[in-house]
Amino acid sequence: MWLNKAQRVLVIGVGKNHSQRFEETHPNLAEKFSLILNVAILLWWVRKKHVHGINYINHPSRFSFVKEERGICYPDNSAVTMTPTVSFSVFAIALLIVGTSANEEQVLGIFGYGGKNGPDHWGELSSKYSSCSNGKWQSPVDIVKDKVVRNKNMKPLIRDYGPANATLVNNGFNIAINFGGHLGVLVADGKNFTFKHMHWHSPSEHQIDGHRFPVEMHMVHEADDGSFAVVSTLYRYGDPDPLLSKIKGNLDELAKEKCAEHEEAHIPLGNFNTRWLMRKTRKYYRYYGSLTTPPCTEKIMWNILGKVRSISKDQIEALKKPLVSNCKENSRPVRPLNGRLIELYDELGGNQV
Repeated sequence: MWLNKAQRVLVIGVGKNHSQRFEETHPNLAEKFSLILNVAILLWWVRKKHVHGINYINHPSRFSFVKEERGICYPDNSAVTMTPTVSFSVFAIALLIVGTSANEEQVLGIFGYGGKNGPDHWGELSSKYSSCSNGKWQSPVDIVKDKVVRNKNMKPLIRDYGPANATLVNNGFNIAINFGGHLGVLVADGKNFTFKHMHWHSPSEHQIDGHRFPVEMHMVHEADDGSFAVVSTLYRYGDPDPLLSKIKGNLDELAKEKCAEHEEAHIPLGNFNTRWLMRKTRKYYRYYGSLTTPPCTEKIMWNILGKVRSISKDQIEALKKPLVSNCKENSRPVRPLNGRLIELYDELGGNQV
C-alpha cells in the first residue's frame, strides 16, 4: 500500500564512478548555497572533461533525473544522455528545486523491490523511512487461521460508493486508479473513511497460512482526522476479474504510454462505475499495521476480505507490463506480528475460520 503524495528528487550522475544525489529537505540558506555550489562544480567538471576537441556526442556524460511522486521505483539503466547545451538547465533545475517553498513536503528516498533499494534496505534510504526497519506494527503479515480470534462485536464493512471521475496511473512501482471528487465512504468500526484510490500488488503481500496469492488489491480510504483504512482483496488464478476486464483497453494503452523517465503516466477513465467494488462482505480479517511501501507509516486499519476472487493470467500480465523491470514483482515480504492480534468478522458465525 502507498499514499499518493507529491514529492520530488533530483539525481545527477556523471559516468559510472562519479555521481551525486541532491534532495530537497527544506534546506536553510547555507544548505541551498552548498547545493548550488556542488551542482556548479559538477557542471564545470563535465565541461572540462570534454575539451581539447573531444566529440561530446561520441563520449557523452550521463545525467539521470528523477521526478518522484513519493519514492519512485527505478530501473538500473535510468540515466539519459544529454548534450552540453542542455547541461546548463541542470543548474536552473537545481535553483528551482532549492527555491521551493519550505511548506512543501520533504523528498524521501528512492525505493524498489530488489538490490540496494529493496525492502531489506528501505529504512536506510531516508530518515523518514525509519519505521520500515524499526517499526513494530508493520505490514503485510501472514494470517495464521489457528491464531485468529473471532470477535462477535465486530460489525460488517459498509461500502457506499458512487460513480466518480477516475484516472488510471502507472507510477512506476504499481498500477493504480485515482478518483477525483467524493467517490464514497467506507464505514469501519463506526467511523467514516473516504475512498481515495486503489492499486494492485503481484504477488500478494498478505499471506494466509503461509500461502501467497497471485495478486492483491488495496482500496485506500482516509478519515477526516488523517487516519487510514485499507480494504484488501486477494486473488487466485481463474476466471477474469470483471473490473480488470472493464479497463483492459486502458491497461494496454498505459503499457504503450511514453513519458519522461520516472514520471507518472496517466490514462483518463472518465466516469467510473464502482458496482464491482461493493460486493457484500460476509467475512474479513482485521489488524492494525502499516503502509506496505515507504515511509511504512503505522496505525493503518487493515481489513482483508475472506472471499478470494479470481483473476486470469493475462490480466496479471497486463498489470505488470507497464511497470519498470525491478518492480514487476512489487510485494513486500511479510513482517512479524510482534504480539498483535488478528480478529475475524464472520457474518455466518460458522466454525471455519
